[in-house]
Amino acid sequence: MLEHESESHSSRRFLVFDCGHRGTCSSGASDLHKRVHAYLHYPIILRYYQWACNAFTRQLCMEADAWREPQRGWQAPGVNQKETALNPVVLLPDGVGIRNFLLGPFLKLLTQHGKPTVFHPIPGEMLPLYTESLNASVDMRPFLPYREDPLTGLLRYSASYAHFYHFNTRGMRHVRNLPIQGGIKMRAGRKLAKVTGRLLATAPGIAFLQRWQYRLAGKAEAVLQYRTCFSEIRPSILFCSHQRPIEAVPAVLAARSLGIPTAVFIFSWDNLSSKSRIVAPYDHYLVWSPLMKQEMGQFYPEVPPERVHIVGTPQFDPYEDPRMRMTREEFFHWLGADPTRPLICFSGSDIITAPDDQFHVDMVMQEIRAGNIKGRPQVVLRPAPVDSGKRFEEVRKKFPELIYKAPDWVRSRRGSWTGIVPLPADVKALANLTLHCDLNLNVSSTMTLDFALRDKPVVNIAFDVTQPPPFGVPLDEFHLRFEHYVPVVELGAARIARSRQELVSHINAYLHNPALDREARRRFVELEVGVPVGEASNRMVEALAQLAQTST
Repeated sequence: MLEHESESHSSRRFLVFDCGHRGTCSSGASDLHKRVHAYLHYPIILRYYQWACNAFTRQLCMEADAWREPQRGWQAPGVNQKETALNPVVLLPDGVGIRNFLLGPFLKLLTQHGKPTVFHPIPGEMLPLYTESLNASVDMRPFLPYREDPLTGLLRYSASYAHFYHFNTRGMRHVRNLPIQGGIKMRAGRKLAKVTGRLLATAPGIAFLQRWQYRLAGKAEAVLQYRTCFSEIRPSILFCSHQRPIEAVPAVLAARSLGIPTAVFIFSWDNLSSKSRIVAPYDHYLVWSPLMKQEMGQFYPEVPPERVHIVGTPQFDPYEDPRMRMTREEFFHWLGADPTRPLICFSGSDIITAPDDQFHVDMVMQEIRAGNIKGRPQVVLRPAPVDSGKRFEEVRKKFPELIYKAPDWVRSRRGSWTGIVPLPADVKALANLTLHCDLNLNVSSTMTLDFALRDKPVVNIAFDVTQPPPFGVPLDEFHLRFEHYVPVVELGAARIARSRQELVSHINAYLHNPALDREARRRFVELEVGVPVGEASNRMVEALAQLAQTST
């Protein structure tokens, strides 16, 4: 390897290296050469890249034909897939998975095909709240302890940054440019991952990073423990409810080493175009709609289309469950509201996504008090589950008539976004909130889709209160241009309020005529949700049963 400083650019350092491979390098390796030659100018970590780039490129050249999937290992003695029933392993690593798959009909339907073993993060003292209706038909187990070592974490973050740079959507640019939080070591590690990801922002580069991530993660004690567990359970398939939590990694690697097929659900409509790389190497991918399947092909071209299956999403299934429904009078009594007056729901987002939520709520309440919003509507504020609600304390004191209903979610463990789990009562509360509210307000939340499913009008707030704008550009030039949200705007499924005056005008128009934009809402729902609401859980169970059978 040869290091030199360009005479004409003495203020910048360049790295020139020879990978030592005399065969034909892969296109990814050639592109990597160009990237490193073009812009590596980080003097502090130059020594790191003198060996790292050399090693990376050697590996890319030597494994050009093997980068797509990690190799499977041995199959445990006595595990014969053809002789077993559908006794699936289900991983529910976060609260959304618990809501969608444990608190809905999915698990009950799954028990008709065998006895599922469910790994979950629910504290032991709370478990009876979730299992009383399941009896002994489901084997509930806590996740086995897994602590990702620093090098594995570095590779995982590097792969995600490489993914962000390679596909470069607006949502990905936003995520990769967020300030890096944490201590000195964490910030240094993330910055190193960001630089590494930028250098390896090619399809082979991403695959190489993940390949080594899986190899290192495969050495964790948790993988051996899961293999022992699965050898005893003898599952025919492993299913995970969410593609991003690292808690699932050792279980997935263990299953693949035993030849057990794996499947994952892409849990939300924005995840493929704006979130981190899928964290584990699954065999099959369950998605909401043809649109999401198309996105899988765009962002994960290495996944064959026949391994992507359209099943809808179970998170909306409770909306069609008659047992969940309350009458308007019952719901308003529970809420402490007047059923003879209109009800507006303000759906909050997390403080990073919508830092001005508390000011927007204040503004709406002022306009109602002033009589500018007609019909004396009531407002119920439902913050995001991850929001502590402290930022709304002042507006609640100022407007005691504001109804505040925080989601019934609790924190099961600290230090992780996956450690917040819903209580069963929240599923019923949300089902009736979307059913009985007359209008929804939010910045650019998934609740736009929830209310559209109920044919309820939505106003998206797209103006800043804080100055300068928190995101550096006006709000209507930010969230509304994220790839997943563009259809909302283009179809006209929600009205966009770009000023306080427009906010008042849109609210009055929808309260006067809720049927406005009904056809646009219908087309939006049809685009995003590929299976009729209420049928997704059954479709998923059928898909898993078929995948388990065809994979044997």
